[in-house]
Amino acid sequence: MLTYVLFIIGFFILIKGAGLLVDGSSSIAKRLKISNIVIGLTIVAFGTSTPEFIINIFASANGNTEIAIGNILGSNIANILLILGVSAIIYPLATKNNTVWKEIPFMLLASVMLGILVNDMRIDNNIFSGLTRIDGLVLLAFFIVFLYYTFGISKATGDQATEGEEIKELSYLKSSIFIIGGLLGLMIGGKWIVDGAVKIAELFHVSQSLIGLTVVAIGTSLPELATSAMAAYKKQTDIAIGNVVGSNIFNIFWVLGFSALIRPLPFSAKNDIDVAMTIFSSALLFLILFIGKKHIIEKWQGIVLVLVYVAYLMYLITNG
Repeated sequence: MLTYVLFIIGFFILIKGAGLLVDGSSSIAKRLKISNIVIGLTIVAFGTSTPEFIINIFASANGNTEIAIGNILGSNIANILLILGVSAIIYPLATKNNTVWKEIPFMLLASVMLGILVNDMRIDNNIFSGLTRIDGLVLLAFFIVFLYYTFGISKATGDQATEGEEIKELSYLKSSIFIIGGLLGLMIGGKWIVDGAVKIAELFHVSQSLIGLTVVAIGTSLPELATSAMAAYKKQTDIAIGNVVGSNIFNIFWVLGFSALIRPLPFSAKNDIDVAMTIFSSALLFLILFIGKKHIIEKWQGIVLVLVYVAYLMYLITNG
């Protein structure tokens, strides 16, 4: 019983830890005269993917690779279908040209690349399908390319790119306490979540992959949901979409890439639908921007995205 209680508490500690880490790190960076845009593209961007990253570190290190895989695939699917869907229902999401023609296609590329890298059996007739350490290095290389692109944008747009984001300057002592507390929260919360996910899978006689794709994925996506929903409410639609697209790119290139370096991640045939759904979600997001009002995710389209996600969850539960 204690394990399940700690599993729930772990999400709150994990998310709070990520927030403290971002606040403390951002404050120190601000005191060192680092620009807002650089802080946003590095510390804050990394921070939104920290919950998934920590979960995957523990899962990979413990050999619970199904949770590591399900966590990322499930988070990326939830980010697009659930989070952007809910955000668009709150307020229609308008997108800029850079997002439409560069960042969303880059996210789609990440999904397609993942689909190719994990299909060794079909493409090369190998006995193993999954992400090897070499694949992990390839993903990390693309992650560096993405960082190069984002820093290029920062030079072109300047500090106004972070308009609406307030970075508080804290004392060095308080910032250090935030960072240490955040790291402790991430470590404790991450361990409790992974341990709980394994126990829940055993209790209900379902795969760890199912728990990773649903409960863990939605839980680790809560920071993105809160950020995007609030941004939509404040009509800051660029933040709402950029937060999700950036997080999905980080999840595949950075989190899965690093996870594969720790331990190769085997993909089974039952992961095919999840990989396909990750690609489909990215492609669907790109396509709906040209249906109805151009480059805008309307409310009715948000409802469609949420309904597709509900249908996907029903499929997982009935086939789990």
